[in-house]
Amino acid sequence: MSEEALIKNWEQHPMLRPRIEKVVVNLNVGKSGEPLEKANTVLKEITGQTPVKRKAKKTIRDFGIREGESIAVVVTLRKQKAVDFLKKVLPVVDNKVSKSSFDVRGNFAFGLKEHIEIPGVKYDPEIGIFGMDVCVSVNRPGQRIKIRRKRNQPVGPKHLLTPEESIVFIKQTLGVEIV
Repeated sequence: MSEEALIKNWEQHPMLRPRIEKVVVNLNVGKSGEPLEKANTVLKEITGQTPVKRKAKKTIRDFGIREGESIAVVVTLRKQKAVDFLKKVLPVVDNKVSKSSFDVRGNFAFGLKEHIEIPGVKYDPEIGIFGMDVCVSVNRPGQRIKIRRKRNQPVGPKHLLTPEESIVFIKQTLGVEIV
């Protein structure tokens, strides 16, 4: 289907219109202690939400990581906060996302090398510079029936989101160029 046909179909059938379900921002430090606390403050400042610490799943002696040790901080943004964050962060990557960044279900991810490139964030020599991963989950209304606890049901194949539909939606809502 062409872009115009997809958009017209979404207007006729609102349950087919994609939406941004959530944005997960991951800032991996690789060690606990003071660097993790600095990363925590950076993520809290950028997103406006309290981050959650993530623990290592296994021990890697070469990197000095022990199982169960906190090594990363993560924030999940939903609804309007997610869209606002994407509009703030996408200019850092020149509003371009690679087509290979999209998965089979239309979700996509990209990374930032330095958090200080985000507009409104200033460099603090005491904190340093961190990179982060941004994962965006895109789906349609009605996907909850697949993941709910009680009476979960499969979603029909015609209702599943394709990467092409997701690309059209992201271009339309966020003004992103797909490379």
